[in-house]
Amino acid sequence: MKIILKEDVYGLGYKDEVVTVKNGYGRNFLIPQGKAILATPSAEKMLAEELKQRAHKLAKIKADAEALAEKINAATVKLTAKASEGGKIFGSVTSMQIAEALEQQGISVDKRAIAVKEGIKELGTTKVAVKLHREVAAELTVEVVAE
Repeated sequence: MKIILKEDVYGLGYKDEVVTVKNGYGRNFLIPQGKAILATPSAEKMLAEELKQRAHKLAKIKADAEALAEKINAATVKLTAKASEGGKIFGSVTSMQIAEALEQQGISVDKRAIAVKEGIKELGTTKVAVKLHREVAAELTVEVVAE
C-alpha cells in the first residue's frame, strides 16, 4: 500500500514523502491516527503542486534575507555609552540597542536575530553576527564610543 506521510514517522519516513507500507499498518494505524493519507493519483498530484509552491515561497524568503544581509554587511552602527577611563562600559550594549540603532538606519531586524551573547562591555569596534535565515547570516560592525 502506498501512502503519503503527513508528519515525520520514526523509522518510516519524513513529512510529504510517499512510502510503501503493509496494508494493516497503513489502514489500522497510520491513516486513523492522521499520520498519513492514501497515495491516490490525485493526492500525489496535489502533493507535487504543494511542494512546488512551498519551494517557491521558501526561495523568495531566502532571497529577501540575502538582500537584507547585504545591507547589514555594509552598515555600521555607532552607539554611545557611559564608560570609565579604562574603556569599560557601565552596563553593556545589548541586542535590543543594536536593533533600535539599525531601525533608525532603515533596516528592520528582530533583536533575537542579533547574536550578542552577554552584551558588549568595552569601547571600540566589534563584529556581531546577525542570523536572518536558516542558511543566511550577516556580520554587522558595531562601534561603541564614550559619551
